[in-house]
Amino acid sequence: MKYWWKILGVLILLYTFFMGLLTPLKTGISEASPLSLHAGRSETVTVVGYNSFFTKEKEKLRAWLKLPNGKALAAKRIDVVDDRVAKLTFDIPSFLPVDTKVKDFTLLIDSPVDGASVLPGGIAVTQDTVNLALGDALWPNAEISQLHEKEAITFPFRNILGETIRNTYYHVPLWMSMFIILTGGMVFSVIYLMKNDADADRKAMALSNVGLLLGILGIITGAIWARYTWGKFWSWDVKQNMTAIALLIYGAYFVLRASFEDPEKKARVGAVFNIFAYASLVPLLYIIPKLTDSLHPGAGGNIAFGSQDLDSTMRMVFYPAIIGWALIGLWVAEIILRTARLKDRLMEV
Repeated sequence: MKYWWKILGVLILLYTFFMGLLTPLKTGISEASPLSLHAGRSETVTVVGYNSFFTKEKEKLRAWLKLPNGKALAAKRIDVVDDRVAKLTFDIPSFLPVDTKVKDFTLLIDSPVDGASVLPGGIAVTQDTVNLALGDALWPNAEISQLHEKEAITFPFRNILGETIRNTYYHVPLWMSMFIILTGGMVFSVIYLMKNDADADRKAMALSNVGLLLGILGIITGAIWARYTWGKFWSWDVKQNMTAIALLIYGAYFVLRASFEDPEKKARVGAVFNIFAYASLVPLLYIIPKLTDSLHPGAGGNIAFGSQDLDSTMRMVFYPAIIGWALIGLWVAEIILRTARLKDRLMEV
């Protein structure tokens, strides 16, 4: 089949849309209150679950406040209000097994139905006096064992991200496929400068066109994600600013080409500028954001594509999405290339 790769691209994207949007998230903890507790008291924390079913086998629910060193305090009592709300009561010793007055604890809930849910470092506990020896002696270290896994295909629930984690399947693959397409465009610009092949220039133009389109879609999906996680579509984050500059540079490539009437001069100047535009992508999108403070994952010291935001289940959608967008991008580029060839033939008649 001549057009197998086009059909494959469509099928892959359909798979990513259905799988990415319809697969549920794991059970998680969306809210907890209060977030600040005091040592030497019996404290009750009200938790709000996400995709949770606390009422099912509620007598088997377990909960802990866990320290980074593995020491944990089990809940003395768990009162289930409904499927999403439960009240956890902890008897906190007067002294903590830590050398600071305030320490962040991770809240962990385990259910035979929902599996384990985590609120990492979400609960702060304050002690009046630091006494590490007494803390170690008084702390009834509870064993965390035999945690349950939810028996279903699910995506991870991450605090703050929630359902917006699904944007990983569209925003990031759009950018990665953009890099693939623009790399092809840069290669054909080099070929044109080496061989003076007019068709190589057409291919560079077509691929750069599609790469710019994918970049625009990427920045739009990123702005939508930012609206629900950062609170604004555009917060002037360094990653957003550098991305906008990179796309403007590629936009200038087409403005520059349009300013020349002579086809050979248009192609030669355009090829040189296209190589420069591609060379600017790495410092603008990767180096500068990593050297400065940024909220964006993968920039400013924030980790991206680790176990915290991309597990094995998500990779089943993420990597096919890159292939799918790249194949569709090549298809569109082929249409632009054919149009350019026809236009040049008409100009020659």
